[in-house]
Amino acid sequence: MPGVIPSQTLTRMIADGTIVSATPVTPAQIQPASLDLRLGTTAYRVRASFLTGHGKTVAERLPEFSMHQIDLTGGAVLEKGCVYLVPLMESLSLPPGLRAVANAKSSTGRLDLLTRTITDGGTEFDRVADGYHGPLYAEICPRSFSVLVRPGMALNQIRFREGKAVLDDAQLTALHAEETLVDGTPHIDDGLGFSVDLRPRDDTLVGYRAKPHTGVIDLAKIAHYPAREFWEELHTDQGRIILDPGAFYILVSREAVTIPPDYAAEMAPYLAMVGEFRVHYAGFFDPGFGHASAGGNGARGVLEVRCHEAPFVLEHGQIVGRLIYERMAESPERLYGREIKSNYQGQGLKLAKHFV
Repeated sequence: MPGVIPSQTLTRMIADGTIVSATPVTPAQIQPASLDLRLGTTAYRVRASFLTGHGKTVAERLPEFSMHQIDLTGGAVLEKGCVYLVPLMESLSLPPGLRAVANAKSSTGRLDLLTRTITDGGTEFDRVADGYHGPLYAEICPRSFSVLVRPGMALNQIRFREGKAVLDDAQLTALHAEETLVDGTPHIDDGLGFSVDLRPRDDTLVGYRAKPHTGVIDLAKIAHYPAREFWEELHTDQGRIILDPGAFYILVSREAVTIPPDYAAEMAPYLAMVGEFRVHYAGFFDPGFGHASAGGNGARGVLEVRCHEAPFVLEHGQIVGRLIYERMAESPERLYGREIKSNYQGQGLKLAKHFV
């Protein structure tokens, strides 16, 4: 059946050599509808981000851009504002008809770590061609904070698809009538629209803005760093804030969303005409996110926002993104928030798991 490949099929793909790694893939890497990808032992500081291009390999292009090589074995700092290329532990040997898309993990996006996957012969970031055979690389650019990384850490994840998986608006409307995908009246137009919450019920805290001069974040340390040392609280009782160009914000959607067990979703930006800002870095929503069958009761979407060009007024209820729903090829044996340890099930406004 066409659709997104579930966890139990990912396990079979590892066993049959479709997903390859010299270091065995661990069960913790297998998510309901995606696979976490691990950093290898070496990082390359590069002059600029690049795409490989048709008929060329990353290894062939790397000497054009590489500045120096970094051994990650004992831990190494990736510095804010620099671009790095890291070979990943996993590689692929996809059969015809199977393609993949990658994205940053939730905590990666909330740290403003721009992390994208590139492949040999690739002409797009985060897209793996039908039937691809070859290595995978992570391009990492820390935007707000310098970070300490080690081999085996997972900053991005990959999702596999076969055939047509995306629901059109009519199918999405029918699914909402059956499952109630979002509280309130749905805005369905090329996906399920969601808006920003700038009028919280019990407080004036609406979000956080990254501080410009902070210490290093060790990605292995969970619930360790005082939030006040890295983030400035944003308060308003007016239902609007002004975004500063170049600043990074953590905000939250007004709507609580649900992903039923037979579906997955991906966050996509809204029309560029609504404002020059980006609203997401990490975009996968697993089956069971916010769903009652996985212990949820709806969950807000955390928005990772960066403003471009000019100051921009963001107002309560303004639609800033959309969720693209996809069918699963079959129901996953593991759901988000139930069988796996999920840091963000039932979330509201929440920073990355590294902060107290």
